[in-house]
Amino acid sequence: MQQVNPLTTLCVCAAWIVAALVILDARFLIFTIVLFAAALLVMRRTSPLTLLLLMIPFALFGFGFVTTNLLFRQETDFAAMVSEEAPISSDALSAGLTLALRAIACGMVSVFFALTTDPGAFLRALMAHARLPAHFGYPLVGAMQIVPQILREAQQIRMARAMHRGGRVRKLPTPAEVASLVVPLLAFAIRRAGRMAIAMEARGFVAAQQRTIINVPGFSRHDTVAAAAGLSSLVLAIAVL
Repeated sequence: MQQVNPLTTLCVCAAWIVAALVILDARFLIFTIVLFAAALLVMRRTSPLTLLLLMIPFALFGFGFVTTNLLFRQETDFAAMVSEEAPISSDALSAGLTLALRAIACGMVSVFFALTTDPGAFLRALMAHARLPAHFGYPLVGAMQIVPQILREAQQIRMARAMHRGGRVRKLPTPAEVASLVVPLLAFAIRRAGRMAIAMEARGFVAAQQRTIINVPGFSRHDTVAAAAGLSSLVLAIAVL
């Protein structure tokens, strides 16, 4: 997937997400989840535990559909119509499970895109091929670089505090410790953002409309193969399921 242009991956994943939103068929949604999970496990060698942890928010969101339908019976008309053909006696439960599977399927496709796409390459491709303005793209690149720096800064603060009190750094910070990290990390982020703004202004990001971009991902035969494989799998799944 590293040789595939991020925009190609985006288009294929977007097509699958649109299909998952439109096609409320449990078999198709389960196939989508299994297909993209298998792709991550085989192609990227993602840990099954990591994949399960990443899917927890989407599973909780989907569980909300189930409880809403069971308690308040607020299923959509189309979901209720599909649920009549499902082998579950309760229409409310069937409709809720179908909507839950849709949330998990969309989440799995999104996780696949996030784990197989380099953020920097994606933004450079957007700026070069999709005409994303540089004064929007480069701040996003800078923001992605600040996030790991904030995590390292938080760890350094925790280590310094642990050394001061003569103890060890806890594996998981307590709620009180998290609250105490908000102000210093916010100050760190503001300082970094200020330096970035000065650096961008010094390089004339406001003055020039056209500027060169290095390491721009190009399109190759790998994009054709990836797009054909992804879209043909989608068409085949819709036709068969």
